[in-house]
Amino acid sequence: MTSNSQSPRVKVIGAGLAGCEAAHVLSRLGVKVDLYEMKSIRKSPAHHSDGYAELVCSNSLRAANIENAVGLLKEELRILGSLIMESADKAAVPAGGALAVDRDEFSGYITNAIKNDPNITIHEEEVTSVPREGIVVVATGPLTDDTLYEDIMSLTGDSDLHFFDAAAPIVTAESIDMTTAFKASRYGKGGDDYINCPMNKDEYLAFYNALITAERADVKGFDKEIVFEGCMPIETMASRGEDTMRFGPLKPVGLINPRTGEEPYACLQLRQDDRAKSMYNLVGFQTRLKWPEQKRVFGMIPGLQNAEYYRMGVMHRNTYLNSPMVLNSDYSMKKYPNIFFAGQITGVEGYIESTGSGFLAGYYAAMKALNMEVPFVPNSETVIGSMAEYISDSNVKKFVPMNANFGIVAKMPGKFKGKNGKKEKNAAIAARSIDIVCHFADIINKCRTNEELEG
Repeated sequence: MTSNSQSPRVKVIGAGLAGCEAAHVLSRLGVKVDLYEMKSIRKSPAHHSDGYAELVCSNSLRAANIENAVGLLKEELRILGSLIMESADKAAVPAGGALAVDRDEFSGYITNAIKNDPNITIHEEEVTSVPREGIVVVATGPLTDDTLYEDIMSLTGDSDLHFFDAAAPIVTAESIDMTTAFKASRYGKGGDDYINCPMNKDEYLAFYNALITAERADVKGFDKEIVFEGCMPIETMASRGEDTMRFGPLKPVGLINPRTGEEPYACLQLRQDDRAKSMYNLVGFQTRLKWPEQKRVFGMIPGLQNAEYYRMGVMHRNTYLNSPMVLNSDYSMKKYPNIFFAGQITGVEGYIESTGSGFLAGYYAAMKALNMEVPFVPNSETVIGSMAEYISDSNVKKFVPMNANFGIVAKMPGKFKGKNGKKEKNAAIAARSIDIVCHFADIINKCRTNEELEG
C-alpha cells in the first residue's frame, strides 16, 4: 500500500443522499472534496428547498427490521458510519415497523454537517459536463437533465433509459376529520403511529370509479416507458382491477376500526411527515391526477372530505444508466475508471439504496485518490455489496431499477424449514452480513489512521 504525499482531491457532483454520503466518506478518509450543487441557482421540478439530501417523494426510509433487506442495509450503513443514517436516526418520527423522518430536520442535519466539514468545499453552481480529468463522483440523481444529461449520454454511449416516479400528496393534520378517521398501526405494531381512513364497500366503489375516470396530467412519454412498481400511480394501480388497491395501499388487514370493532372494507393510511405532527402523507397514493382532481377524488375518502394540502401529488421522469454495460462493481466507468457514478442514476432504487451506492463510490474513489490498493471489497453476502454486483452484472438481460432485496444476496447455506424457516433464514443472512460489515468498518478505520492494512 502506498499513499500520495500531496493532499488528494475528488470532485463530487450533486448533494443528494448519494452525493452527501460519498463526500462524507471521502472526507473521513482524508480526501479533500469539491462538492457541486446547483439548487440555489436552479431546482428540478421535484425539489423545493435549498437543503441537501432533500427527500422528494416519501419521508419513509422503509422497513427497520434487519430481517428485511432494506432494514439490514440500514444497519450495515450504521456500522460503517453513514452520515445519512446518523441523520435519519436523529430525525426519526413514529412509523410503526418502518423508519420515517422529519424531512426538514433530516435534510438540515446533513446540510449542516457537510457545510461545516473542513475537508469539503461547496461550489454552488450548475455543472454542465462531467470533468474528464481528475477523480469525479457523479451523483446528479435521476432527474439529471439538459446539457449535463446529454454529456453523460455521450460518455456512456447509451440510448435513453427512463422510468417514471411519483410523490404522494401531503395534507395538514388539522384538516383530517378524526370523527371518522382513527389512529392505529397494522396489527398494533408501533402504537398509534398512523391515521387510518376506513371505507365501507359503497364508499370504496364510489372512490374507485371516480379514480379510474379522473382527469390525469399529461406526462410526456408516460404511456410508453417504465413505471417502477414501488412508485406506481394509484390510478394506474386501480386500472388493473376493482380490488387491486385493496391488496395494496388500501389493504384493511390488521386494522380494526374502534367504532365498529371490525376491519373496514378498505382503509387508507396516513403517515406522520414531520416531528410536530402537523403534516401527514397519503401512503401509497403517488399520482399524476391533475391537482383539482386530486382534491375532488381524494376528498371522497372518509376523513379527507375537507383536507387541506401542503403538497399535491406530482410525477416526474427519472433517468438511469444501463449500468451493467457501463459500470464496474466499484461504481467506476469501464471506459473512464476515474469517473464514478452513485445514486439512483446507477439503477439502485430507493433512498437507502442510493446512500449505499454513495458510500461505496466514495470509498472506492478515496482509495484511487490516495493511490491505495483497495483493502476490502464487500461481496454479495452483504446487501451493500449485492447491489454493487447487481448493477454491474453483464449477465442481466433486461436491466431495470432495483430495490434492496434478499433475491440478489448470496444464498445462505443450510435448510430452513417450517413456518419460521424464512424468518430464520433471513436472520442468518443478517448475522452473516453484519459480521462482514463489522470487519469492513474496522478496515476503514485503519485507513483513516493510516495503519498497515491486512487482508
